[in-house]
Parts: sequence; structure tokens; C-alpha cells
Amino acid sequence: MADERARILLTEGSSLTSRETLTALRSCGLDVDVLSCASLPLARFSRWRGRLLRVPNANADPLAYLEQLVSLVDEGGYIAVLPTHEQAWLLAEGRRAGLVPDRVPLALASAEAFARVQGKIAFAELLDELDVPQPTWRPIATGDATLPDLPLPFWVKADFGTAGRSTRRVHDAETFRRTVAALSASGTRLMAQAEAPGTYGQVAGLFDQGRLVASHTTVQTGVGAGNSAAARLSVDFPLARKHLALVGERIGWHGPLTLDFMHVDGRPRYLECNPRMIEPGNAERAGVNFPALLMELSRGVSFDGPPLVGAPGVRTRSRQALLLGAAERCGTRRAVFEALVRPAPGIEVLTPVRADPPSIVPLAAVAARLLANPRSVAAIAADAVSAYSVEPAAIERIRSEGAHARSA
Repeated sequence: MADERARILLTEGSSLTSRETLTALRSCGLDVDVLSCASLPLARFSRWRGRLLRVPNANADPLAYLEQLVSLVDEGGYIAVLPTHEQAWLLAEGRRAGLVPDRVPLALASAEAFARVQGKIAFAELLDELDVPQPTWRPIATGDATLPDLPLPFWVKADFGTAGRSTRRVHDAETFRRTVAALSASGTRLMAQAEAPGTYGQVAGLFDQGRLVASHTTVQTGVGAGNSAAARLSVDFPLARKHLALVGERIGWHGPLTLDFMHVDGRPRYLECNPRMIEPGNAERAGVNFPALLMELSRGVSFDGPPLVGAPGVRTRSRQALLLGAAERCGTRRAVFEALVRPAPGIEVLTPVRADPPSIVPLAAVAARLLANPRSVAAIAADAVSAYSVEPAAIERIRSEGAHARSA
């Protein structure tokens, strides 16, 4: 699929997605270099990684991050840059601002398209526009502690946030007041949304200028930190593919897009959108190698024919993520130990120790830390999020730079 020892670049190395991307690309004959603002990111510990390249934290200095990325691409001869987390949003804004030139090989939607799905409120408005099912939602006015007309319990969500850290379940008026005060402290808008019954899942896709070219759907079989899917089962939900295609077509999406949902009997109601690739290990095992396809799309390859669809019935797990979920959910050493020795069934896609021996290092370190103190899960998660997330303030700096350049 790729040229002999072609080189690609990942935009960060601390997320589960970046680590699973290394696993998915293991047999593609590539040199995979990884950008990182952290000295010991998860992706460092893999025999499938090429160079680890230190860059500034994108939140602390987004301009320097983009400048260094472009410089490395110019010097390194990369055939593709794969955004593995919210750097996709940053790169889209950087391209609009003239800071990321067209010569950087990216399959990336426009900044205008990102604006329709990056925030939870904009995405809810888009689903209403498309008549795609979602739980009933209400905007929360700034400083308003009046309970919305939703049945308790319901969820309060900050417009922007990642890793399940920007949503809280509310049971009564006092909890609602405290939650609104906590989540609005950063200045972001808030929304309230009714609970949806069923099982959590995700439908992921790859788009070529608004046309769906590959899709894969999974449901959660093991819980990670922030109620994420630390173990997955691939499923065939035609309705989820239809809804995903509608969203991507409406906004002319280009690149990867993932929708979170709750479903009953394969009928989903959508919770939020992740405008990027999410943990591609299960899809790769089910026949849809999103990182490899994204690399080809970034090189300008066009895809003909019907969308590629992942096979149902494939079980995968991420043992390290299961440990974090057990510590967060139960807060006991026993729960962490049980997750370590009796994880959810499935193929290991995050730290496949037998095939990739260095991956045992972060797994052992996290296990030891959680067994010593299960409450350390919050610090472990926060460290990772700070290394891979992109905050709205960083986006505003890029927009300001673009506006300044246009007015000069």
C-alpha cells in the first residue's frame, strides 16, 4: 500500500488513538515518527515507532507547535501527517489562517466544517437540522441555575472537552447548580441533555470530500476512564452508517469522523461527535484499517466503489484502559487487580506485549501505580489529556493570528 519505508508523522503520542495507530500500521512497511510534548508518551514504548520528536505543547504555544510541525514535514519528506487527536482541529484552523500550507500532506476537513461538529451544542443543532435522532437537549444560559424541563437525572455538558471530563450526571437541583458553576468556570457554553437508554457505541467513518468511503461500528464491552470503551465488539448497524453518511455529506467532511451513541436493538441516538479518528484497533482487526486508508487519502488517492464496512463479531480490548476504568469506577485495589488478571475478552490492541515487547513498560507502570493508589487514576488521566488535548483558547490564538495576517 505504501512506498518502501515511506515516512509518516503522527501529531501526538500520548493518546490511546496514537498508540493503537502504531499497532494498526505495524505491517505497512512504514517509518512512523511521533510528535510529542511529553518525554514519556504512551507511543514511545513500541518497536513499531520511528523517531520521537519533541514539540511544544499545543495549548501552551499553538503557533510554535504548528511552525515546528510544518518545518519537520518540509525537512522529513513525510508522505502523510495523521492527526491522532484534537490536533486535527488545530491544523484545520491553522490552514485557514495560512499557517499550515497546502504542501503539508493532510486529509483534513475545512475549519468551517469543524465548527459544525467540534462543539457539543453545534453538533446537537446539526442533528436537529438533519432530523437525526438524539436525546432531548436544552441550552443553558450563562449563570442560569434554573432546572431545565428534562426528567431527572440528566446530563450537563460543556460545549468543548475531551475524554469524558466535560460531562456530569445531575440528580437534583443542588447538583445541577454545583455542576453548572464548575463546568462554566472556563467560560464555555453549557447544554443539558436527557439520558438515553441502551448500550454505548461509536460509528467511525472516513470521508472523501463529503462521501463516505469506509465505516466501522462498535459497542462497548468494557469500561475505561470517563466511561470510554476500553473493550469493544464490532457490530453491523446499517442505521448508524446512514446517519454518519448524512452528517458527513451535509458538511462536506474530508477525513475521519466518529459519532458516539446509545442504542437499543441497533437504533442509535447520538450523544456527541469526535471530528477525528478514534482508537482504530478494533476496526483494523475487522478489516478497515483507518490509519492506512487515511494515509492514502492524505496522499491524494481517491476511493471508488461502495464504502468499505468492518466485519461484525470482532472483540478487542485495551488492558491499560480497563485498569484505569476499574480504578475510576470502583476505587479499590481489588478491582484494579481483577481488571489486570481477568480483563474483558478480546484481542489486545493497545499494549500487545507479545508482538510489541516495549509496550509492557507503560502497562506495568500504570498497573503498579494504580495498585499502590487507585485514586492516582485522576492524575494519570489528567497528564495524558494535557499532552494531547487542544483547548478553545489555543484555537482562538490561531484565529487571531490569521485575522492579523489578513489585515496586515
